[in-house]
Amino acid sequence: MSQAVLKLKKVIVDFSGFKAINQLDFAVQPTSVHFVIGPNGAGKTTLLDVVCGKTKATTGEIKLQERKELSKLTEDQIVHQGISRKFQAPSIFQNLTVIDNLEISMKQKKNLFSMIKAKWTNEQKKKINEMLELVGLKKVQHQQAGSLAHGQKQWLEIAMVLMQEPDIVLLDEPIAGMSKKERNKTGELITKIAKDRAVLIVEHDMDFVKEYADIVSVMHEGQLLFEGSMEEVQKDPTVREVYLGRKVEENVVN
Repeated sequence: MSQAVLKLKKVIVDFSGFKAINQLDFAVQPTSVHFVIGPNGAGKTTLLDVVCGKTKATTGEIKLQERKELSKLTEDQIVHQGISRKFQAPSIFQNLTVIDNLEISMKQKKNLFSMIKAKWTNEQKKKINEMLELVGLKKVQHQQAGSLAHGQKQWLEIAMVLMQEPDIVLLDEPIAGMSKKERNKTGELITKIAKDRAVLIVEHDMDFVKEYADIVSVMHEGQLLFEGSMEEVQKDPTVREVYLGRKVEENVVN
């Protein structure tokens, strides 16, 4: 197995005595689609929060590429280190065009003066054009972002995240509220994205996870309960017990 692009070691997130994350060891491999599942309150979203810096770890190590310690950095600093997150609700500039949103995302790598004076090179224009093609928004690039369909808004924000050139993309329930067609397109997009970087996803839709996951981590009470393929997850009796709330007996053939 290749070196992990992200590794958490003995991470604890303690909220006034409640351990949302409890001694968690966790790793993400490069160019993988890695889903995190588990019952409500398992610590899934807190995991994303602590990786992107929204929530600080009480103790433990969070390392990118085995060398960059992230636990003491701000959210902005973590973005510049190579981790970008898309939250569940789209966070786009509704009154600007699609292409304006992508340009602003690129400008965030510059200082304020550069943002105001920015003139795009042919290489930057090419990058924006390729991103529009990737997420399927080329035909609506001059349309106001607020007028897009729900799925299109989600894809626009994914494109905005990718403009930061991250090593890891964090997605929180990316298909919530989508039609079947939009869900399929999102799954295909995630697969394409993972050719160049890791994608870490919190998701509740098990059919979606089964179709697109390279690896699945099951969390329970702030800890890693099980990890493997979706097929392995579905067969594990401990995982089934957690989801069903009771022990599941193995089938016995008489």
